[in-house]
Amino acid sequence: MPYFLETERLALRPVTEADVDQLLALDNDPEVMRFINGGRPTTPEAIRADSLPRFLHHYPCIDNRGFWAAEERTTGSFLGWFVFRPLEDHSAALVELGYRLGRAAWGRGYATEGAHALLRKGFTELGVQRVTANTMTVNARSRRVMEKVGLRYMRTFFDEWPERIEGSELGDVEYALTRSAWEAKQVTRARRQTG
Repeated sequence: MPYFLETERLALRPVTEADVDQLLALDNDPEVMRFINGGRPTTPEAIRADSLPRFLHHYPCIDNRGFWAAEERTTGSFLGWFVFRPLEDHSAALVELGYRLGRAAWGRGYATEGAHALLRKGFTELGVQRVTANTMTVNARSRRVMEKVGLRYMRTFFDEWPERIEGSELGDVEYALTRSAWEAKQVTRARRQTG
C-alpha cells in the first residue's frame, strides 16, 4: 500500500478495513481514551459503524483520505493514527489536525514528528491555508504537541457532550496555524541555520 508520507521514523498510510483489530485495541486503552470518552470501552460494532466510515472517507479536494495509520518505519508496527482532513470535501483551505497514538508510542516524539510532516505537506503540496486542532483544556500532552509544531492557542470553548468526563468542566481549546505564519517560521529557521 502506498504511503501518504514518510518521516525519519514514521510511515503514514491510508487506514483500511484490515486495521479494525488495531483500532479496537487503541480505543480500548483507558489511558488513550481518557480525554476522548473518559476511558470507556469501545465495541467492534462502534469501530465498524462509526470510526471506519470516517477513516475511509475520500476528500476530492486532496484526492485522498484524511485519516492515516501511523507505522514505525523500520518495524512496521502500528502506532496509532493521524488525522489531517479538510473540513469541507471540496476545499483544502481549512484542515483539522489530530493524532491518537498507543501508549507505547508516547513520550518518543512521534506525535510531533508526524504533525510537523503533515503541516509541511499540507502547506506546500495540498493548498492548505489554515490548520486547526482541538483538545480538552486539561490535556496538557496534546496541547504541548500543538505548541511544539507551531500552532497557537486561539480560544477556550464549551460544547455539550453526551456524557461528562473528568476535566470537561474546563472546556476545550482550539489551536490554529495559518500558511503565512508557517512560511514566516520556515524563513526564520532557514536564516538561523545559515547565519
